[in-house]
Amino acid sequence: MQEASPPIPSPSIHPDAFLAMLYQAAVKRALPLHNTAAYLPKPPKGRTVVLGAGKAGGAMAQAVEALWPADKPLSGLVVTRYHHTPPRPAGLPERIEVVEASHPVPDAAGLAAAERILQLTQGLTADDLVLFLISGGGSALLTLPADGLTLEDKQRINRDLLNSGAGIGEMNCVRKHLSRIKGGRLAAACAPAQVVTLTISDVPGDDPSVIASGPTVPDITTCADALAILKRYKIEVPAAIEASLNAGVLETPKPSAEWANQPVHLIATPQQSLDAAAELARAAGLNAYVLSDELEGESREVGKVHAALARAAAHGKGPFQKPCVILSGGETTVTIRKQAAGTPKGRGGRAGEFCLGLAVALQAQAGVWAIAADTDGIDGIEDNAGARVTPDTLARAETQGVKAADCLDRNDAYGFFEAVGDLVVTGPTHTNVNDFRAMLVL
Repeated sequence: MQEASPPIPSPSIHPDAFLAMLYQAAVKRALPLHNTAAYLPKPPKGRTVVLGAGKAGGAMAQAVEALWPADKPLSGLVVTRYHHTPPRPAGLPERIEVVEASHPVPDAAGLAAAERILQLTQGLTADDLVLFLISGGGSALLTLPADGLTLEDKQRINRDLLNSGAGIGEMNCVRKHLSRIKGGRLAAACAPAQVVTLTISDVPGDDPSVIASGPTVPDITTCADALAILKRYKIEVPAAIEASLNAGVLETPKPSAEWANQPVHLIATPQQSLDAAAELARAAGLNAYVLSDELEGESREVGKVHAALARAAAHGKGPFQKPCVILSGGETTVTIRKQAAGTPKGRGGRAGEFCLGLAVALQAQAGVWAIAADTDGIDGIEDNAGARVTPDTLARAETQGVKAADCLDRNDAYGFFEAVGDLVVTGPTHTNVNDFRAMLVL
């Protein structure tokens, strides 16, 4: 399961290949096997039950199986995204069941997994340990609608949230209050067993209560907050649910002294992955700058800001001295634009739309290359991780008869970068610390 370290790049390596190496270094830093051992608690007197959800769930479960004492009981259930279960290493016994479900829109398989996970909390004692493995994507994968909501309701609300431009914190506030398992409710169901949570952060600020809607973490947001978000983005919910939110019936568990013995450990974060990429760039003799690991905002607008920084560096201006790499992470958003009837539907996720906005704003700037990709290997719901931008991106698009502005208007970053051959396709990486962006200025 141990991967070879990427080679130190030489000046002869093409910029695109070098940027791909930076992405790989970031992903490797976040792989569960490299980060789990230091945070595993001692085996309890009773049982150890492993529960979990997220895009990294399969890899996290395998890491625990590999590291947990072979003579100590271990069982449980983890749900991950379809096709995100890594191949089982030879000789590693399966002690934790891994099932798959839909992301980003929940499905019946996720509902069934959440029901089974909640059932596994029954009969736990103070001698037992619940080891909860959580990573990005867990909100959709761990779906258990509040009373009065159907799965179809949750699917429609989830789609509306995804298309609204709401930030991840806003979306997960709503999800917590419309769930029977999120927002600390799962931990409450585990009592009196101790709950230890290991989490891989995919959210700006690394707030455990936001990651996958915090199933084992108390929640400071309120029903009123959730209702305000729904109204802000004009998202409809059944009248009975709106009434329950107004009355505070769907309130989540709040912080108190009772949570003191329920530790939460961040085993991998976006900042750590950005630092790993920066270290590789410096080893190659480049200046490396990390803007932030928690950038938010409209993807195309964030792309424009990055373009301004890169153009300034290319012209010998601004705070960044070339040759350099400028790195950033976080979670941007894409607001789906309404289209006229008959307009072909656009495709693409946050990383692709960032790159399209970047390419337009760079104006074919010489000496600037870039990559943006989700560290889970999937940009939105497509089969690519992201895209790359080169000094001749717009020129190559023109030869293909593809206009960047038109693709932006239709939220069709996938179509644009597919036409020019600049999609980044990696397949599932089995981890998730969210967006990775790197600009190389030579």
